[in-house]
Amino acid sequence: MTRALSAATAAATDQQLAQCASEPIRVPGAIQPHGWLAVVDCRTGALVAFSDNWDTLLAGTPDLLAARIEGALDLVTTTRHRLVDGEGPVSCGTLTVGDRRLHVAGHRLGTLVHFELEPDSEDTGTRAPIYSLARHLVPLMQRTSGVNELCRVVVAEMKRLTGFGRCLAYRFDAEGHGEVLAESVDPGYDAYAGHRFPGSDIPAQARELYRVNHIRLIADAHYEPVPVRFVDGREGTALDMSQSALRSVSPVHLEYMRNMRTLASMSVSIVVGGKLWGLVSCHDHAPRQLPWETRMACEHLGQLLSLQIEAKEENEQVTEQLRLRQLTLAIVAQLADSDATLQRLVDEPGPLLRLGRAAGAAVILNDQCWTVGETPDRTTLLALGAWLANRIDRVWHSDRLPQDAASLDGMSEGVLGSTAGLLAISISRLHRHHIVWFRPEIVQTVTWAGDPRKESAVGADDRLHPRRSFASWKEQLGGRSLAWTPGEVHAMEELRQALIGIVLRRAEEMAEVAMELGRVNKELEAFSYTVSHDLRAPMRHIAGFVDLVMEMEGASLTPRSQRYLTHVKEASAHAGQLVDALLDFSRMGRSAIKHARIPTEHLIDDLIAEQTEQHKDRRIEWVVQRPLPVLWGDPVLLQVAVRNLVSNAVKYTRPREVARIEIAGIQDETGVGLSIADNGVGFQMKYVGKLFGVFQRLHQTETFEGTGIGLASVRRIVERHGGRIDAWGEPERGARFTFTLPTREMLAQSPFPLVDR
Repeated sequence: MTRALSAATAAATDQQLAQCASEPIRVPGAIQPHGWLAVVDCRTGALVAFSDNWDTLLAGTPDLLAARIEGALDLVTTTRHRLVDGEGPVSCGTLTVGDRRLHVAGHRLGTLVHFELEPDSEDTGTRAPIYSLARHLVPLMQRTSGVNELCRVVVAEMKRLTGFGRCLAYRFDAEGHGEVLAESVDPGYDAYAGHRFPGSDIPAQARELYRVNHIRLIADAHYEPVPVRFVDGREGTALDMSQSALRSVSPVHLEYMRNMRTLASMSVSIVVGGKLWGLVSCHDHAPRQLPWETRMACEHLGQLLSLQIEAKEENEQVTEQLRLRQLTLAIVAQLADSDATLQRLVDEPGPLLRLGRAAGAAVILNDQCWTVGETPDRTTLLALGAWLANRIDRVWHSDRLPQDAASLDGMSEGVLGSTAGLLAISISRLHRHHIVWFRPEIVQTVTWAGDPRKESAVGADDRLHPRRSFASWKEQLGGRSLAWTPGEVHAMEELRQALIGIVLRRAEEMAEVAMELGRVNKELEAFSYTVSHDLRAPMRHIAGFVDLVMEMEGASLTPRSQRYLTHVKEASAHAGQLVDALLDFSRMGRSAIKHARIPTEHLIDDLIAEQTEQHKDRRIEWVVQRPLPVLWGDPVLLQVAVRNLVSNAVKYTRPREVARIEIAGIQDETGVGLSIADNGVGFQMKYVGKLFGVFQRLHQTETFEGTGIGLASVRRIVERHGGRIDAWGEPERGARFTFTLPTREMLAQSPFPLVDR
C-alpha cells in the first residue's frame, strides 16, 4: 500500500506531469555520447553546429575545432545535395578520422544537413542482417495466420539480430495504453506478455515522434548527455533533432529505464495507415551498442511488420465489410417486402441484431418505440430518443454508455441494467426517429505492468520521478461493452442511407397514390353530386303529382288505387331522403377541414337535450362518464359524426322499455375520442365490415328507418381527420361505437402530412 499524497503534493505532481507531457523532446540540445554530430548548411557546406565531444576525435582549441570539423567532413559533404528534406537518415558511407573508422549517416531538415558519426563495423556480405532478413524471414512472415503470430515471429528475429535480452511487441489502444502481444525473453528477465503499459509511459508527443522517426537506440541508461554548440553562439536547444539517431532523451525516461532494470533499449515503430499502431521494444540489463547495418535491418523489419499488419487488417476489414454488407442487404430486402415502415425491422430481428452484434435493438419514433431483445424500458428509450435528437445527425456510438451518457436524465445504473454499449443512427432531422443497438456490459480483467495509479511522484529534488515497480497489477474494468469497430460504424451509416432511401421512395409512392385517389374521389364526388342534384327535382315532381291526383280525383279512386298512390308517395319521399343524404355525403368529401378545439362536454349535452326533446314518449337513461375530452378537428363535421352515432343509439334501442346509452371519453396511442354504447338490438360481429359501407344495412327498413349512409358518413369524417373508428356488437345485447382522432401535438410530430381520404 502507498501513502496518500497531500493536496499540495498531488497538485505538484499534476503540474510536473503536465510539464513532462510537454517536454521539448525534439530539441534537447544534446546527444548521446557514443557518436558525434555535425550540422552544415546545405547551400554553402559551412558548419553550423556540432556536438561538444569532437575533441575526442580532433585535437584543437574550441576556436579551431570548427575549421577542423569542416575539413574532416570534406569527404561526405558532397552527399548533402542528395539528401531529401524530411525523409530521415540515410548512409553517407564511411570516414576515417585519425585512426578511427566511422560510419556517417545524414538527413536533411530545411536548409540544415545533420551528419551523425558512429564507430563502423565490417560488412559481413551474405551474413549481413539485411540479407538474412530478405532470405529467411519474409517468407516466414507471409505464412503467419494472424497479427499476434506475426508479432511473435518478428520479436524472435529482432532479438536474434540485436542480442538484446528481451524483445516485445505491443499495440496502442485508443487511449494510448500499450498491450503486449508477443515477447521473447532470456532467463533472468521479467516477462510482460499479456500485460499493459499505461499511456503516460509514452506521452502523446513522444508517440508522435515515434511516428516520424522509426527507430531509437539508447545504448546506456547511465550516459551523460553531450551538449550541442552552434558556431554563432546560439543555444543548442534551437536545433531540431527529431530525426537524429543520437538525440538525447528525457532524464525521466532514463530513470524509468533504470527502474525497469534496463540499461539499454531500442524501439522500432509500427506505423499502419500513417498512424502509430505500436512498437517493437528491445531491452537489456547491460549497456549495448548496435552498428548502423543492424539498426537499419531492424528498421526495415519494422516496416515489413507494418506492411504485413496493414495487409492482414485490411483483409479482416474486407471480410467483415462483406459480412456486414450481406446483413444490410437482408435487412433492406426484408423492409422492401413490407410496407416500409421502420418498425417492421423488429419483425425479423436476426439480421438486425447480428449487424450490430447486439443483445437488443429498438426503433424510436417520437413518443413510440418498438423493441427486440434486451433493451431498457420504454420510458428510458423515449428519454434516450430525446437525448439523441440533440446530439447526432447521422451516427453516435459509445462502448461506455454510463459514462458518456451521464447527462441523460434517469439513465442510472438501475435503469440501464446490463447495457453498456450503444450505437444509434438518425433517420430524420425533423423528428425523433432513431434506430438503436444495445450491447451488454463485459467486465474485463486487465493486467498492468505496475500499478498505473502509482505512475509518478515528486521527489525531494522537486523533480518528477517515474514509478519504480513493474510488478503485475490486475484491475477489473466495468461499465464497458465490446467496442464498436470502424467497419460496424460504416455499415450502420450505409444502412441509414438505404433506410432513408426506402422511406423517401415509399413516401413518394404514397404521395402519388394519394394524388390519384384524390383525383378519383373528386370525380366520384362530382358524379354523385350531379346525379343527386338532378334527381331531387323528379322526386319532388312525383310527390307533387301524387298529391294533385289524390286531391282532384281522390273521391273517384278505388281504395286499391289510393293505397298504390300512397306507396308511390312514400317511396318518392324515401328517395328524396336518399338524395339529400347523398348530397351531404358528397359535401363531406369536398369541404376543407378547418381544425379547432372542440370541447365535447357541451356537444354531448346539446345532443342529449335534442334527442330528449324529439323522443318525449320514450324512457332513455343517459350515462355520461365525465370529464369528456377536448378534440382537435372540424367542429361542423365532427358534430355531424357524433350526432349520427347518438341518433343511431337512440334508434336501435327503440324496442327496449328503458333505453340505456353510455357515453365516455377514451385515449390510446392513436389519439383521443369518444365511446357510445347502448343496450339495443346489436348485431353479429361477422357483419361488422358492412356497417360503414354506403347503403349497407343490417336491419330491415320496415323495422328501423334510415338511408344506410349515416355510418358511412361517420367513417369518412373520422378518416379525413386521420382517426380510427371501430364497432362491437352482440345480438339483443347492444352495440358500442368508438372513434379516436390524433391530437394537435401528434399531428405536428407526424413524419408524413395528413392526406384527405
